[in-house]
Amino acid sequence: MSVTLTEAAAKHVTKYLSRRGKGVGVRLGVKTTGCSGLAYKLEYADEVAPEDVAFEDKGIQILVDPKSLAYLDGMTLDFVREGLNEGFRFNNPNERDRCGCGESFRV
Repeated sequence: MSVTLTEAAAKHVTKYLSRRGKGVGVRLGVKTTGCSGLAYKLEYADEVAPEDVAFEDKGIQILVDPKSLAYLDGMTLDFVREGLNEGFRFNNPNERDRCGCGESFRV
């Protein structure tokens, strides 16, 4: 089982954590919502929770709650810039369908 980062995502996370002056990495998960059923959660983590499943890629800790791991296994987190927009992109091989608005997905 694994979750990885692209070089662009790792650089962005490193830069943001440095600017914040604290943090150990990113915490990823899924929540039930939207028209397709699940949505991604991403937040910067200040500490590792006892229940977290931890991965490390490119010097960044990636923390995933155990319930979300089945949905995120094999995923790569990317950071992209398209025109004036920028943000994280979840490249998830488990994703089978995405709602029209792009806010939720189904496995």
